[in-house]
Amino acid sequence: MVQSPTGTGSLRPVPMAAAGLFLYFALALLLMHAIRPDYTIVDHMISDYAVGRWGWIMTSAFVAMSLGCLALAIGLFHDGSKSWLGRIGAALLLVTFAGLVVTALFPTDLETAPSTRTGDIHAISFLVNVVSILVSTLCLAFSYRGDPRWRRRFGPALIFAALLVVAFVAQYLTLHRGAPYGITNRLFVLVLVAWLISNSLWLTAIPAPQGATDRGSKV
Repeated sequence: MVQSPTGTGSLRPVPMAAAGLFLYFALALLLMHAIRPDYTIVDHMISDYAVGRWGWIMTSAFVAMSLGCLALAIGLFHDGSKSWLGRIGAALLLVTFAGLVVTALFPTDLETAPSTRTGDIHAISFLVNVVSILVSTLCLAFSYRGDPRWRRRFGPALIFAALLVVAFVAQYLTLHRGAPYGITNRLFVLVLVAWLISNSLWLTAIPAPQGATDRGSKV
């Protein structure tokens, strides 16, 4: 029996599932913009959609993104770069998975509402998620450069990493009342989702290591 030349082998459905979960997150977020027009995009971050009517949709979106990060991490551990940068990048996706579970379980406090412990936990999980993702994008991008199977993805991955850093800086600089922090938050999320989906799709097409291909070609 001849093995498929793709590296994902029996794990091929995993990155495909990851891409589907990230797509669900994006569609659910778009839906929230339509059904909660009272949450204006200028002064409401996307976490606000989990509070109030139809909040369960946004909560399910966070759960989907967390599971997508888990699936992507599994795929990268199996077929990503075996360098220490690649391993760190995949491990940080596991941290993001756990952080997004916390994000889903502990809704944010609206700006006009009093501070609560639940909201404080949400804010901490947000910081953990952002730092983990930023470092993961950089680690994975540079790990691709050293792996022949991933080398052609280095350029796009590095561009995504740079865009994500720029979006994060814009988000950070607008985190005060009167600033368009809702818009910069959505910009950051847009780049993030594009990066996550791209990595998932790249993973579905990654060729197997040469040794595995040679063994798989034997009948």
